[in-house]
Amino acid sequence: MDFDTEVVTDISVMDNGKVVFAPDVIATIAGLAATEVEGVSGLAGTVIEGISGIFTKKNLTKGVHVEVGQEEAAVDLSINVKYGFRIQEVCTNVQREVKNAIETMTALRVVEVNVIVQSVTFEDQKSDKKKDKPELEARVK
Repeated sequence: MDFDTEVVTDISVMDNGKVVFAPDVIATIAGLAATEVEGVSGLAGTVIEGISGIFTKKNLTKGVHVEVGQEEAAVDLSINVKYGFRIQEVCTNVQREVKNAIETMTALRVVEVNVIVQSVTFEDQKSDKKKDKPELEARVK
C-alpha cells in the first residue's frame, strides 16, 4: 500500500472509531450512477485507462476522477452519449444522479460534478446480437 498517494476521508469520528472512504469507492459510486442515466452508453477513459482496465478490471472507475476532502467531494466524469439523445439533458441528469448517489451513500457534500462528453455512440443491431450471444451460451451450458 502506497501511503504517499492514498487519500482517505474521515466521514465521522465516534467514540469507537471513524468511518473512512477510499477515493475509489467514491469513483465507483459516481461511475455506477452515471451509467444508469438514460442516454449514457458508457464511461470514457484515456487510452492508458483503457489498457490498464483490461488487466485490472477497473471499468467502473474508467473516466472518473474524484477529489475528496473531509466533508466535500468533486467529480470529473468522461462519458459517451448515445446518438439521438439531447446531450445537455443527459449531462444534467448525470450531474444530478451522481451528486445524489454520493451524498446519499456517503454523507459527503458534492461541490461539483463536471461532465465531459468524449464521444457520441451509435447502436447497431450487430453489436446487440453479440451482446445477446454470451447470455445464450451461458444458458445452454
